[in-house]
Amino acid sequence: MKKLLMSVSLTLLLAACGSSVKLDTPPVEDKVASPVTPVAPSVPAPTAGSGGQKSVASVDLGSASQSSAMQSANRLVYFDYDSFAIRPEFQSVIESHARFIKADKSKKMAIEGHTDERGGREYNLALGQKRAEAVRRALTLQGADQSQLEAVSFGKEKPAMAGSNEAAWEKNRRAEMVYR
Repeated sequence: MKKLLMSVSLTLLLAACGSSVKLDTPPVEDKVASPVTPVAPSVPAPTAGSGGQKSVASVDLGSASQSSAMQSANRLVYFDYDSFAIRPEFQSVIESHARFIKADKSKKMAIEGHTDERGGREYNLALGQKRAEAVRRALTLQGADQSQLEAVSFGKEKPAMAGSNEAAWEKNRRAEMVYR
């Protein structure tokens, strides 16, 4: 009778520790696979007095000012609780970093996955890795080279904000893009 009670208790304990989040495949939309039809940009007619000349300043993506601007730009992607799905409001952050790293093949980036303090150490390390991998995959789908990207997990070990409330937890559920 003790063995039966013990095995039932153990089964219930293990079932309670489970999570409904599948950590197998990152839910990243593949935008590369869809056919893209180029659209010719419309150029406005020159205005009177301009002599028909337009001046356009060129942008050098490899310049030091552009590099420091990108490194100090928003490099955080926040996630919902118990999720590694990239929220739509962070798509522009992903796209801008993908363009930047694609333009300079000498750049390397580490994508650090983080979680809040809730949950076990192993689960949080796995979830942090899935968050970093989701961002890495999104960057590669935008054209970044996989050899320039490294996904690592810190789990709950490096919180961005101390505290045990929703505001702190929200800031800690993140992936951080760090240039090296």
